[in-house]
Amino acid sequence: MYKVLLADDEGIVIDSLKFIIEKEFGSQCDIRIAKTGRQVIELAEEFQPDIAFMDIQMPGINGIEAMREIRRTNNHIVFIVMTAYDKFDYAKEAISLGVLDYLNKPVSREAILDVLNKAMNQIDGERKKRSNDLQVREKLETVVPIIENGLIQDLLFKEYFKEDIDNYKTLLGINSEYGYMACMVFGRELVGNYMTSAVAVSIQAQKSYREIHTITEDYIKGIIGSVMSNKIPILIPTENETLSYNERNRVVENARALCRKLSDRFDMDFRIGFGSVKPLDRMAESYEESNSVLVATTSHVAHVDDMPVACQYEESYPMDLEKRLFSEISLGNVNESTALAQTFFEWMEENYASDNDSIRLKCLEFVLWAEHLAYEKTARMYEFKSRANYLSELMSLSSLSEVKRWFVEKIKAAAFWVSNKHEEQSMSAMNKAKQYIDENYMKELTLDDVSRVVNISSYYFSKVFKEETGENFIDYLTKLRIEAAKKLLKTTNKSMKEIASEVGYPDPNYFSRNFKKYTGKTPTDYAKG
Repeated sequence: MYKVLLADDEGIVIDSLKFIIEKEFGSQCDIRIAKTGRQVIELAEEFQPDIAFMDIQMPGINGIEAMREIRRTNNHIVFIVMTAYDKFDYAKEAISLGVLDYLNKPVSREAILDVLNKAMNQIDGERKKRSNDLQVREKLETVVPIIENGLIQDLLFKEYFKEDIDNYKTLLGINSEYGYMACMVFGRELVGNYMTSAVAVSIQAQKSYREIHTITEDYIKGIIGSVMSNKIPILIPTENETLSYNERNRVVENARALCRKLSDRFDMDFRIGFGSVKPLDRMAESYEESNSVLVATTSHVAHVDDMPVACQYEESYPMDLEKRLFSEISLGNVNESTALAQTFFEWMEENYASDNDSIRLKCLEFVLWAEHLAYEKTARMYEFKSRANYLSELMSLSSLSEVKRWFVEKIKAAAFWVSNKHEEQSMSAMNKAKQYIDENYMKELTLDDVSRVVNISSYYFSKVFKEETGENFIDYLTKLRIEAAKKLLKTTNKSMKEIASEVGYPDPNYFSRNFKKYTGKTPTDYAKG
């Protein structure tokens, strides 16, 4: 259905247009008529036409002025101008209002139908586009919260690769390298710094999440996570490495207004804590700060920069470098850890070259913590006296270059422990598995039996076994049994049944088939040859 408005002060023109349109398009068009500029404007506001045939010269308000007024409330209307006056200025202004065509009277039936078809096609295209846009918006309303929550979860629990975060940023249109976390906490009431009835309100918050989310968006411009217990994490990307005083003040005031709004709307008390600005891959630290600052105060809104709860460092101290170093060690990235250790030592040389004792102490501190991380990551056996000579070694080194070499090598070794963890564990388990198979191949043996011996799930054992040996468990076991059978066939006079049983085959026929499959000969032919 197309809504068509005919605007002309000449009755014969209106009647002709109406007749042509109704005859050609019938019930496809709902037609309304206006004969003055004022009638056109009032009717257009009520009728909201899709297409309007407009005469420029009408009593009172002319067609151009009427179109300009209609366009303010109807962006989708298609104007078709008809006039007996060939005035270029009118035509020029009409075109600027988005007129589809400019026709001089008298207009033929063919011209009217041609321009009307063009208008209908344009409307159909816009309707289809609007429909597609709505479908996309509906899908985005479902998908975007999932993506946003995935980003927050990955950042908080550090379950990501760098490319994962880059993909999230692209999908969500985030261009910032920095951000900070807010933690929204809710409960029935605040007792000290503890929110009561956390379990009950978390259920209520889940039910009211969409409304909480919508209200929060008006006060905090960030990515709002899902309900976690009685908390909602919020990530706020920012372009700058720090927040200015005015910006921090604005954030806190908005949060206070948000807490009042939410508390009035729901039967809950709300508190919000803010962490400090950090690179996006360190949002877990910012979130921890946002939680800690709420524990340290009874205020409904608190910012970590207003009341620091974490260790403070002198301004020139390369805290980011330190954190990156220990992060790379934890990941087992040997080359990166080595390079960062060298960079940190060079910073110490540049700033504290005259204070050798402090440099040695810092090296010892870093090495002990690096090894602590390595012990945690690798489950290595800790021996109390394993580092008994570290202090004496350090003190015996006469130059900073020697201290640097000692420091970098120890950091490198700690990262190497972590990098080899899985390989060492896998090799140890596979060696144990192969030894067990070698000693028990003559028994009824299954994959589950062997994986249970090395305490690894059968699925993972099967995968690692093939990676380490180049063949799957059954092929390895069968090859071992066949080799043992070949030896017995050449060195003993035992019967086929006895040999089959000794190498793990209760069924002689099955043994014979397997033997021929792997050697190309039957056991009898092999014994004769």
